Amino acid sequence: MASNRRDFIKKATAGAVGVSLTGGFTSASAQSYSRIIGANDRINVAIQGLGRRYPGYVESIASEKNNVKLLYLCDVMKSQRESAALKFSKHIKNKPILENDIRRVIEDSKVDAIFMATPDHWHAPGACMAMEGGKHVYLEKPCSHNPREGELLVAFQEKYNKLVQMGNQQRSSFQSQEIINDIHNGIIGDVYKAIAFYRNTRGRVIKPVIAAPPEGLDWDLFQGPSPRKDYMHDTWNYNWHWYGWDFGTAETGNNATHELDIARWALDVKYPEHVNVYSGKFQYKDDGWEMYDTMEANFHFSNNRLIQWNGQSRNGYNKYGAGRGTIIYGSKGSVFIDRSGYKMFDIAGKLIKTNMSSKTEAGVALGGGGNLTTRHCDNFFKAIRGEEKLTSPIEQGAISQMLTHYANISSRIGKSFDVDENSGRIYDRDAMKLWSRTYEPGWEPKL
Repeated sequence: MASNRRDFIKKATAGAVGVSLTGGFTSASAQSYSRIIGANDRINVAIQGLGRRYPGYVESIASEKNNVKLLYLCDVMKSQRESAALKFSKHIKNKPILENDIRRVIEDSKVDAIFMATPDHWHAPGACMAMEGGKHVYLEKPCSHNPREGELLVAFQEKYNKLVQMGNQQRSSFQSQEIINDIHNGIIGDVYKAIAFYRNTRGRVIKPVIAAPPEGLDWDLFQGPSPRKDYMHDTWNYNWHWYGWDFGTAETGNNATHELDIARWALDVKYPEHVNVYSGKFQYKDDGWEMYDTMEANFHFSNNRLIQWNGQSRNGYNKYGAGRGTIIYGSKGSVFIDRSGYKMFDIAGKLIKTNMSSKTEAGVALGGGGNLTTRHCDNFFKAIRGEEKLTSPIEQGAISQMLTHYANISSRIGKSFDVDENSGRIYDRDAMKLWSRTYEPGWEPKL
């Protein structure tokens, strides 16, 4: 019986490769595999990475309607495995296996899908290993650490024919879906510009020094695909975001991913033609923060369309009246969209329509979770069963993620550049040197 169920799961995504620019898998593909797998077939899952993000998955995994069994909790930090096990014990009946090494989880043929919520440098290599091992993947943002990894994710998905849902959960917002559909149908006229923004009040961080890894941390596995180096104090627990490019993708990869995806979706564009960036570290100049903490990026598209990113990591001024969101401008009006819903204004700036959810999704606070994450996870499970299209298939997620990579690359080389709007490749030799990265020997994803 178990082997039959496993065969059903493997067949579930046969032929599911067609995507549209703004949607998920084509309905024909969804119908083709909805006849193969039934709603009563249990999906066995594992979670890799048990830090701030995994609590957002609890409700969906524990829901009886999803018929999911959590088989593994995997993390390189012992205390995080134990903490997650305690949290899940209040919501599920079985006791998942606590595992240090995701490779052992991938080897288990009973596992159908893996949630990946690790540091950024692990995302694409881990997802590629999982697909090669026959698993569907829920892949947190950023889906890739660099442009090449986005290409690899799409190539692995096409080769192994597994579902990959990117964790930009606002794609599952009913309000966002509604208003963007209306925008595409001309409700604010011809759209020409989007402003995506984020602000936070992150404080000082220490200057890292070489130290022994914290008790219970497998530092070698934490580094995983990244070249080996000595542990630096206080870098493993979230602060890896701000200490160089080995593990993180700075604030743009960390948060701009969400709003830039909404902007690109609303403007119905793919790759830009030109990118220019203003960025720098302007707050707490004497602390250990190594990245920019302020960035303004401009992405120029054909048909005279523009997406602007305004990110403030450590200055709390509400320039746009909210902590984060996206503003879409059209010839007949404008729309403000965030995780709570949207507000539409006419050309005179008068509010004429609004649809705001009564439920909340974490905004600028650490971690996240809420109704959008639950809905996004539910969609992932239903897509595995063929009942729905993925709301954020990796083919689309990888394109949106490229905007963050362009911005980071422009910031790092200190100049603007042109882009091939069809392929996404950059017309600049210095920029293309950052298209990929160096891997620890044996860890580079290869088809």
